[in-house]
Amino acid sequence: MEIFLIRALQLIMALSLLVLIHEFGHFIFSRLFKVRVEKFYLFFDYKFSLFKWKPKTSDTEYGIGLLPLGGYCKISGMIDESMDTEQMKLPPQPYEFRAKPAYQRLLIMIGGVLFNFILALFIYSMVLFTWGESYYKVQDAKYGMEFNEQAKAVGFVDGDILLRCGDEELQKYDVDLLRKLVDNGSIVVLRNGVETTVTLPEGFGLLDLGKESPFMQYRIPAVIDSIMEGSVAAMCGIQRGDSIISISGKPINSWYKLMTTLEEAKTSDSKSIEITLVRDTNMVTLTAEMDSTYKLGVMPRELGYTPVTKEYGFFESFPAGVKYGCNILKGYVSDFKYVFSSEGAKSVGMFGTIGSMFPSVWDWHRFWLMTAFLSIVLAFMNILPIPALDGGHVLFLLVEVVTGRKPSDKFLEYAQMVGMFILLGLFLLATYNDITRFLF
Repeated sequence: MEIFLIRALQLIMALSLLVLIHEFGHFIFSRLFKVRVEKFYLFFDYKFSLFKWKPKTSDTEYGIGLLPLGGYCKISGMIDESMDTEQMKLPPQPYEFRAKPAYQRLLIMIGGVLFNFILALFIYSMVLFTWGESYYKVQDAKYGMEFNEQAKAVGFVDGDILLRCGDEELQKYDVDLLRKLVDNGSIVVLRNGVETTVTLPEGFGLLDLGKESPFMQYRIPAVIDSIMEGSVAAMCGIQRGDSIISISGKPINSWYKLMTTLEEAKTSDSKSIEITLVRDTNMVTLTAEMDSTYKLGVMPRELGYTPVTKEYGFFESFPAGVKYGCNILKGYVSDFKYVFSSEGAKSVGMFGTIGSMFPSVWDWHRFWLMTAFLSIVLAFMNILPIPALDGGHVLFLLVEVVTGRKPSDKFLEYAQMVGMFILLGLFLLATYNDITRFLF
């Protein structure tokens, strides 16, 4: 329950900030061009508001709605999610959206996306300024990498040290490295002191990399560093510095193998397991009585690698943050094509999926990185040319600019309805995926 609450709080904080910034982008451009904003709301206020306030000298009502599904900025003279078609039957007023030139309407519509993207770049810049950038260079990982079944099926072997994709030397292990692997189709690794090329099968994509477990991760020896007081490990006699080599006869050669073997042991009828380990060059066998979690209550010894660390001054953090954010956007756009595959459709998720991406313990560094990433995702998704999204309005405005003909209000009304049905379908798909992941 504690983990759920921590993740839920992070999700609410991040989405509230992103929605406010997005709607503020629409709001500020509307006010700049003297367009009336009737409502500025966090969350939707269908028949009820948790809070609302309208200054005496303002035309705008500010508030917090009951339904936490986003927010909105109701702009006069515009067909939006409020579907206020009665207003559109009246003659246009000078303060209305529809009475303004096309370029002003275009800037109002892209304001939300623009502000979300700027927010992401600012957050990335401040993260680099505050925490810098630190990573383990894959070529220096003396224990190599650990691979899942998909990786082993295409030719990787536990302990492989990653060297190059094409002519490019690999630096850090992240999603960019996986994209390079998929795009290049092969990778050079160091295996038992010999350079070896692993070639992926034709058609192998990102979605094939880690269906059940990470495609690869740093290999960590199964050496005990610390033991929780009162844990199974403490009660059975495991000590700091012990190196576990087998669990009930199954060989253990890494921390990942230790964790997966314990997980598999859950299906056993017996709650007793035999742990064979090496202690000060001596082999020791212990018997442990497991509880329902099948957790030993131990932590691994640190890798012992020296991380590559780069710190940024205040002013140099901004170009670095812009570069970092643009690279994230480029990667996300590149990966978006997978959404249209059967496996990609299954990966679509709603609040449950998004919430699970936040850390289970409070970590401001990871929180801000996740918030910046969601800000980029929100900006990109909103600019897609789907009616009811900002991108749909932008598409119709661009058509108007090119042709000189403005779409009729009735056409925009029908387009808005179609877009809302599309979004409802995506919402239902994402919610269904969340439920099935939770249940199965």
